[in-house]
Amino acid sequence: MTDDLEGGCACGAVRYRLASAPIVVHCCHCRFCQRMSGSAFGLNALIESDRLALVGETEPEPIMTPSTHPRGQVWRRCPRCRVAVWSEHAELGPSVPIINVGTLDRPERLLPDVHCWTASKHPWILLPEGVPAFAGDYDTDVVGSEDAKARIADALA
Repeated sequence: MTDDLEGGCACGAVRYRLASAPIVVHCCHCRFCQRMSGSAFGLNALIESDRLALVGETEPEPIMTPSTHPRGQVWRRCPRCRVAVWSEHAELGPSVPIINVGTLDRPERLLPDVHCWTASKHPWILLPEGVPAFAGDYDTDVVGSEDAKARIADALA
């Protein structure tokens, strides 16, 4: 699976590779993700920073952005084309970057493990059967495997 987990910005200056499958992929329907993605939801993959390798010529620029979290969120954008390739949530910091799945060369490789903030999803979006969905934030005890929980704990240690 990891052979196909490369991605980057629109102009190609920022390129990255994921060294493993993500910890979790969540489809977030909150209004903030809708606004930041310019779409109906954000599709995000959490991965440890040591499993995210820059392989392009340019490093993404950190941009502090207001968010629903009081401390905001850092978005990493290409300094040329300004596409956001990943972000850093205030509670996870740079240890667990949140990849914008749409920036992968083959985004279809990462299906959502969970849908969250469905209380604010657009009514025309139909959620797939068999994928956990939460009206608000998702419960990592319900969604996360033991391996996922250990990976998060190790990354934040």
